[in-house]
Amino acid sequence: MTVKKKLICVTGGAGFIGANLVRALNGRGERDVLVVDNLEKADKFRNLVDCEVADYVDKRDFLAEVRRGGWAGRLRAVLHEGACSDTMEHNGAYMMANNYEYSKELLHFCQSERIAFLYASSASVYGAGTVFKEERAHESPLNIYGYSKFLFDQYVRQRLPVKTAQIAGFRYFNVYGPREQHKGRMVSVAFQLFHQYQQDGHMRLFEGNDGYEPGEQRRDFVSVEDIAAVNLFFLDHPAKSGLFNVGTGCSQTFNDVAVAVANRLRQERSEPISSRDELRRDGVLRYIPFPEALKGKYQSFTQADISALRAIGYDRPFLTVEEGVGRYVGALLSESVSPA
Repeated sequence: MTVKKKLICVTGGAGFIGANLVRALNGRGERDVLVVDNLEKADKFRNLVDCEVADYVDKRDFLAEVRRGGWAGRLRAVLHEGACSDTMEHNGAYMMANNYEYSKELLHFCQSERIAFLYASSASVYGAGTVFKEERAHESPLNIYGYSKFLFDQYVRQRLPVKTAQIAGFRYFNVYGPREQHKGRMVSVAFQLFHQYQQDGHMRLFEGNDGYEPGEQRRDFVSVEDIAAVNLFFLDHPAKSGLFNVGTGCSQTFNDVAVAVANRLRQERSEPISSRDELRRDGVLRYIPFPEALKGKYQSFTQADISALRAIGYDRPFLTVEEGVGRYVGALLSESVSPA
């Protein structure tokens, strides 16, 4: 009798972070990977073309089979990245069903099966606050997306004291990197600036808001390479559970991202590197009015407090904007080169 190997399930596995996790698992020899996603936006399949997977299942079929008990005994971990991540989505019922109820059902399944459950939360739970520490006092989301993530984190907190297996939630900050091209208006600023510079010869950022000068709003920009590394660390340490910020621990400006993009492209063209002021003077870096629709709903500053992540034993250094965006632009340039 042939015994089937248990699979690592990655929900949202054709999406941005999910596909990078599949690729990272492949990179360490894992081939027994189950991808769960919704390919109604069919272009996402491209994220998996260079990946090795054991099977693909539609997210609705997967949940139906979970409810019937069909996946019992067949999985060894669930990396739950599937969610609606559009912060401008206004359909609250859809957001709560997709991000909250779906996550609860998977959590219950993993606890009943005693298997690891690693899931994507979000720094959006902190809203407009200036303290980014995994404590209830600092959590006040500004939109329904943030609230859906916040509420599930609260649900997890209630269950951590009586868990039967690992539960780890990751509050991702501003993630950028390969395999995000399908995300439409939710692509990273690094992706947007790269294509603006390539197509128009200049880049555009928002003017000042909330007391910040043009382009000086600050975020904790974290490479998807680091996101994958954190997930694999927890997968390798099943005794470690809890809620954790995943960022670099250092905020940098949107101007910093623009300078990193521009100088990597200029390097490719054998042009001299430029400072922010030189890019502004030459019209390469420009500013557009801050959107009215985002006022009061925009995080002008984020910076992960990663002391909990460090305390639990994760000691790998994070890529800076200059390092990570430079590598990302190099990858984008490689993708744009057609085979001979």
